[in-house]
Amino acid sequence: MTTTPTTEQVQDALATVKDPEIKQPITDLGMVKAVDIGEDGQVTVEVWLTVAGCPMKDTITREVTAAVSALDGVTGVSVGLDVMSEEQRKELQASLRGGQPAREIPFARPDSLTKVYAIASGKGGVGKSSVTVNLAVELGRQGLKVGVVDADVYGHSVPAMLGVADQRPTQVEDMIMPVPVLGIRVISVGMLKPKREQVVAWRGPMLDRALVQMLSDVYWGDLDVLLLDLPPGTGDVAISVGQHLVNSEVLVVTTPQEAAAEVAERAGTIASMMHQRVAGVIENMSFLACPHCGPEHRLEVFGSGGGRRVAQTLTQRFGYDVPVLAEVPLDLALREGGDSGRPLVLRDEPSAAAEALREVATGLVSKGRGLAGMQLGLSPVGR
Repeated sequence: MTTTPTTEQVQDALATVKDPEIKQPITDLGMVKAVDIGEDGQVTVEVWLTVAGCPMKDTITREVTAAVSALDGVTGVSVGLDVMSEEQRKELQASLRGGQPAREIPFARPDSLTKVYAIASGKGGVGKSSVTVNLAVELGRQGLKVGVVDADVYGHSVPAMLGVADQRPTQVEDMIMPVPVLGIRVISVGMLKPKREQVVAWRGPMLDRALVQMLSDVYWGDLDVLLLDLPPGTGDVAISVGQHLVNSEVLVVTTPQEAAAEVAERAGTIASMMHQRVAGVIENMSFLACPHCGPEHRLEVFGSGGGRRVAQTLTQRFGYDVPVLAEVPLDLALREGGDSGRPLVLRDEPSAAAEALREVATGLVSKGRGLAGMQLGLSPVGR
């Protein structure tokens, strides 16, 4: 007669399952929430995920099922998933650090007044970095203290677009000083490499570590706005930003064609899964003003309606208004500014593209910094 396995046997089987990202047994990480063994041999295992929308949840489910199914007497396995609380995540982080103090990200503090915007896109080649650089410089021109993190680790192009590709940040003891340029402060993995031509070939944990270093080891001072130029897609860096900067908002950049719009919706959706608010959509390369007829005649080189489609879809999906912040036309000077290291918004010549980007920056400025909704740590005192 086959007997059902004991709880200890199930726990031993679960100890062979490692978290795909942390590479330690889920039992050691406190990720096993509960185990229930039925008289009929049906085993139910509940697992804590570190974050909602964990990209490895299918892997964990599959490996837990396989490990427990291999036990004698098991007739079936059911895996339930839950999400750790903030306190549980802190306990896990403390355990992983082995008691070492955590590096603090100033922008993640509850009392931080810095507005953080992550510039995201579903695919590459939509001009996300150009948008980031021009918004940063324009915000600086409008009197704000602005920082830029080039978080596009593999395709870091922000330093070149600002004309500081060959500059290296100054290090003071354990602090890294961001590179000042055009009234803003910038840091990029490209500035931390020994040689400009060196290739970055990192995977998940290294990408997260690089992001944390650029946020915590860099002395940013008191910023009004921090912009992060994210890599395209919904990968490790986008998830890490959502984990480390829970108060950040996302600006989604797309181009008008359907293919770009469809993947841009995914970039917005991953932000929502990480509990970030999508502040709006910017449609780049929206149209080309006819060189013969003038700006009233739009040549829709890449189609039309992509930005509006992304905004409408995300509005319906999230239940709040996600506006189209701008339709930025094709402009040769925008490309030239990126190549020369002098962003378009600095040029005196009239430019519809520059004006559109300035309007976005002005809209972000209007949000300002404030204490609304923040915990100030004040307690009432009796008379």
